Parts: sequence; structure tokens; C-alpha cells
Amino acid sequence: MAKPIAIVTGGSRGIGQAIVGELSQTHQVLGTYNTNRKAADEVAAATGAVMLPCQLDNPSSREEFLHEVQARFSPVHLLINNAGIAPRQRCDILEASPESFDELMATNLKGPYFLTQRIARSMLDEGMGRIVFVSSISSFTASINRGDYCMAKAALSMAVKLFAARLAPHNIPVFEIQPGIIRTDMIAAVAADYDRRISEGLLPQRRMGEPFDVASAVRAIADGHLDYCTGQVLHVDGGFHLRTL
Repeated sequence: MAKPIAIVTGGSRGIGQAIVGELSQTHQVLGTYNTNRKAADEVAAATGAVMLPCQLDNPSSREEFLHEVQARFSPVHLLINNAGIAPRQRCDILEASPESFDELMATNLKGPYFLTQRIARSMLDEGMGRIVFVSSISSFTASINRGDYCMAKAALSMAVKLFAARLAPHNIPVFEIQPGIIRTDMIAAVAADYDRRISEGLLPQRRMGEPFDVASAVRAIADGHLDYCTGQVLHVDGGFHLRTL
């Protein structure tokens, strides 16, 4: 039998790369990349995934990607909304620019929202599917030097609830994975500071997360172990979300 189809956005680096590698064991993975073709080709060679260009903030690029999927790879069994960007420059919210806000909202919220809308319609037609949004602890944690990122991720958390409620009667579960501090390129510039703070007690589990930690949570969803948990938030954060005295 043919392998089920999984889409992983932002699959060429970091968390997305780990998810592509994990899912490639059981799925035909379609990974997306934005501009780094070299990294995408390396992932494809290592995993057998099909890597396709897609700029999430560009409607015509999303449409081209969806057309390719429909023509060659449907039906889609699993959608992993992983792609996202950090602010180009961390700025105090009193100094942050409208341009940065618009860019973060377009890529981190609007893109996955409307991509999911389209994929969800096809899943309804097929009567099956699973959807995952990879958000962030920034959806509930105030970082005043990257407010646009926090607001985009907070809104993405609501998108999970909305799609979960809409699709639940059709047995299409929707999940949110909230990674914490994960060792990727996105935090490379501040990784040393995070390592220090973690050693001083920032996280109950005294280590930084790795991309595979997130991929392991995706595995549980992909294998159907959480199908009766639609709308659930999986905290992959070393206990950061806990409130302790």
C-alpha cells in the first residue's frame, strides 16, 4: 500500500527538519521551504521527502503549492503547520515597526490559517485527516522585545481551537504543539544566555529542548494515539508552563 501523505511546512531546517525525518519512516512527506533550496535538497536526499517551495505569506505561492499537491499527492492525511519566522530585529514594543508586525502576522498566522482552510476542505471530502499547529510558549508568555511574534502565536492558538471545533464532528482532530526553548537556528544568537538561565532554574527539566522532542510529539499524533483529544495542547517545553511555589 502507498504511504499516507503528510505535509510539513518549513521542513528544511530546525524543528521542521526533525519532523520530516521522523514522519518519513511512515509517510510520504511533502516538505515546504521558502528560500533555502540547498537545505531543502539535503533534507530530501536524507529522508526521501519531496521538498516544494512555498512562501506562506504569498497567496499565489500557496495556491501553486496546493495545486501541485492536488495534482500529484492527494489525499493529504496529515498537515503539520510548522513554518514560522522570528522578528528580523528584536525591538521593544514601544519601538517596533508596523512592517515587522505585518510580516510576522502574514507568515506566522495568516499563511497557516488559510493553508489549513484549504487542506481541511479536502480532508472533509475524504472523511479523514489530522492537523497540527506548531505554535510556541510565546503564545502565553509576554516577551516585550518581540511583541509581534507573541501576538501572532497567541492568535495561532485560537486558530487551533476554531479548526478543532469545526472539524470535530467529522473526526478530523486538530492539535497544538507548544515548543519551549528548542535548540535551533532561530535562537542561536541567544542560546548561551538561555543555557545559563536554564542551569539557574528557568526550566523544571534542566535542559534545552531539541527538535526531536517536538518530532516525538508529532509522532504520537500521527500514529493516532491522541485521536480522542482534539483541541489538545501538547507542551513540549521542559515544564516551563508549570506554575510552582
